[in-house]
Amino acid sequence: MSRWMKAIAAFVVASFAFAGVAAAQEMRFFKIGTGGTGGTYYPIGGLIANAISNPPGSRPCDKGGSCGVPGLVAIAVSTTASVFNANAIQEGSLDAGLAGAQTVVQSYNGEGKFVNNKKDKIRVIANLYPESMHLVLKKGTKLNSLKDLNGMKVGVAAAGSGTQVSVRMILKHYNIKADEYELNVGQSAQRLADGQIDAFFYAAGTPLSALIQLGSTKGFDLYSFSSDEQKAINKIIPYYVQDVIETGVYENIGYDVNTVAVNGQLITSIDQPEDLIYEITKALWNKNTRKLLDKGHPKGKAIQPSTALKGVLIPLHPGAERFYKEAGLM
Repeated sequence: MSRWMKAIAAFVVASFAFAGVAAAQEMRFFKIGTGGTGGTYYPIGGLIANAISNPPGSRPCDKGGSCGVPGLVAIAVSTTASVFNANAIQEGSLDAGLAGAQTVVQSYNGEGKFVNNKKDKIRVIANLYPESMHLVLKKGTKLNSLKDLNGMKVGVAAAGSGTQVSVRMILKHYNIKADEYELNVGQSAQRLADGQIDAFFYAAGTPLSALIQLGSTKGFDLYSFSSDEQKAINKIIPYYVQDVIETGVYENIGYDVNTVAVNGQLITSIDQPEDLIYEITKALWNKNTRKLLDKGHPKGKAIQPSTALKGVLIPLHPGAERFYKEAGLM
């Protein structure tokens, strides 16, 4: 047999061997709902998807390969965020998703926007990080109080987002009659830059890529909530607590911004197999995932096992609960 024929034979044998390994490892796709591409859910969801994935044929974790779930291919899907994700998980069109704690609790209990529409299949995998409420203003705009938004053109976030639910509760509490626009964060930033709106709200982990871009072009200012406003918002929406967006988070903002924040959480359905969610939770807190989170997005550093159960007010998925008990975290 010629050297060429031997090489072909070796390639065929190797191909069949690889196919055998891949076939032995069942491939499973796992869709994670995130948010708009200009926000924080999308990049964080991508990091999580990367961390928990381990496609058939990948190098083993102990040999420098992926430390995700064998055979799992997780995909971060851009959505309109929290409310959409909760609905889609309940329906089974998403396997998991990111959502603010307010949406998580209200969807599970059938409260607020979810009255008569209870999402009883929702379960928590992990608490992730605080999402700061941004009230973004055209550069040079100053508000004495939230009530100054009366009559302004205001972005209230996308339909299907937890932010919109919260913002409308805040506007109603202060009896603010604004010209409301349903926009995601990328659209909001563009409309603000073009002068089509005066301000917009968005709750997300800092920094938002859409605002980084806006800051480097047209610029913007952030509204600093008064202490009374922070307390009032906490009273009407207990999931929101006092928070600060510190100087330098956005290069063009040279001052601390007092605001409120709600925890973002990773949720799934009770219909997901216990062993699968156990392995996903284990992969999420693997030391290799720590490297991805720390380097992948500034908010990734806030995702820590020590706060994985902070503010979790509905049941954990049994697979996640098993992991936390074994890890001594509960």
